Amino acid sequence: MNIQINDLSATRKNLVVSLEANEVDAEHKAVVSQFCRLAQLPGFRPGKAPVAMVIKRYGKDIEGEFRQKVVSKAFQEATSKDDIAVAAVAKIDEGTIEPGAAATVTITVDVHPEFEVPEYVGLPTEVSAVDATEQEIDAIVEGMRAERAEFKTVERAAQKGDYVKLGYEGKVDGKPVAEIAADRQIYAKVPQTWEEVEGEHEGLIPGLGKQLAGLKTGDKKDVTIEFPATFEAVPALAGKSAVYSLEIQEVRERVLPVMDEAFFKSQNATDLETLRASIRENVKGQKEMQNRSGQRRQVIDAVCAKVDFPLPEALVEGELQSVLRQFIEENMRRGVPQEQFEKDKKEIVEGARKAAAQRVKSQLILSKIAEKEKIEVVERDFDAYIYRETMRTGEKPEKIVKSLTEDRDHLRSVQRGIIYDKTVDFLVSKATVSTVQPKA
Repeated sequence: MNIQINDLSATRKNLVVSLEANEVDAEHKAVVSQFCRLAQLPGFRPGKAPVAMVIKRYGKDIEGEFRQKVVSKAFQEATSKDDIAVAAVAKIDEGTIEPGAAATVTITVDVHPEFEVPEYVGLPTEVSAVDATEQEIDAIVEGMRAERAEFKTVERAAQKGDYVKLGYEGKVDGKPVAEIAADRQIYAKVPQTWEEVEGEHEGLIPGLGKQLAGLKTGDKKDVTIEFPATFEAVPALAGKSAVYSLEIQEVRERVLPVMDEAFFKSQNATDLETLRASIRENVKGQKEMQNRSGQRRQVIDAVCAKVDFPLPEALVEGELQSVLRQFIEENMRRGVPQEQFEKDKKEIVEGARKAAAQRVKSQLILSKIAEKEKIEVVERDFDAYIYRETMRTGEKPEKIVKSLTEDRDHLRSVQRGIIYDKTVDFLVSKATVSTVQPKA
């Protein structure tokens, strides 16, 4: 066997492995022998069938297993020769592999980059004060009341906070919106819908709620809507000026519930004091979680900023696909149309590639820190993982355990994830902390 190793870059190598005919033949004989031992053919006891019959019956399976064995042998010999730390296999060129003939296998691999682990104790982090302010508690109490508000029909003109039932039809330069955005008729013509008057949150049609104050049941009015220059929901309307003909069908005012015994009971409280105390604790817990999450991001960014090194291309490409998949799934759930992805494809891929590179970089750095600090996976880590997965998926713990024991790649992935998280927690525990005031 002859092994030639060529450096293609700081993190990529070409392994050219030439095997002698007798080495290739030995692998073929071993595979055939294994099949003969396990083969069950009619008229023969297990392992007693003639070799020729076994080859005829299982020829394709034998060939596939044989080729895999040769490639595996080439890979193991080449990587062990110079103790190559393979990060990922980028490409395999098997060439021609036949029994009794010499073979050349070319394997392109990415290797772990060499770098000095930067200082990771005392990384600077900032947190916000966790105590709830009286204003925050007031807002939450009012939100609770708003959730249980009743809506009563009124005959007066609509005012801020009311809800108006109306129908509308839109046109752009006299052309019905129905013709401009045929697949989004909800922006074109709707016989009946509800809209909040001057609400804090924008409705479906931007700016419509701001033009409803003063209108009464039975009123008809034309209003002008200026769609923003970028309008992902309906790109065809972006930057357009539309006139919507409105017909007001009903006006309802929101009546907040009195904070009485029934209201407090619905919030699992006995009075206003206990309700506010409960809110205070909840807000504190939420802020502590936000601080913890923020610190985790900060220590990752800080340690990554301390060192630069080339990243294995295959790892970045693999992570890129994961980042893109997550991005597309999240935006599809938000209702972003497919054509918007195509329009912004270049910017999306560039942003995803930067995120993927940062992930790979942090994984490589934290892996070395974990090794240095002897951070390992212990039984209680698996117990916690199984519990979280049970809560997340609703599956029984036994099924999750089975998937780990039967799929070694999945198990290794889970182990890497656990070690990564524990290492981030370790960095947070060793970080310096400054409390900052929230921005006004």
